[in-house]
Amino acid sequence: MIFIFLLKWKQAVKKEILDKFTETYADLRKQGIKLQLYWTLGHYNFVCVMEAPSEKDAIKLMPAFADVAEVEALTAIPRDEAVKLV
Repeated sequence: MIFIFLLKWKQAVKKEILDKFTETYADLRKQGIKLQLYWTLGHYNFVCVMEAPSEKDAIKLMPAFADVAEVEALTAIPRDEAVKLV
């Protein structure tokens, strides 16, 4: 399953915040969860694309940002799969 997280910082980004997320990122990768991370300009400051087996695995990312960012999580369906559903 593919998930997209859109994040907007609640406060200025500090080194300890980035260090905490780096630890979470490393832990998730060890579990076989693939992450692509992008800093962005515009309404959202950060985008994370995650490939994980289930929604339960995707939720593991949420605590890393609970205090520092507003998070919107989306489930993505690849185009070819979505076309089959129509």
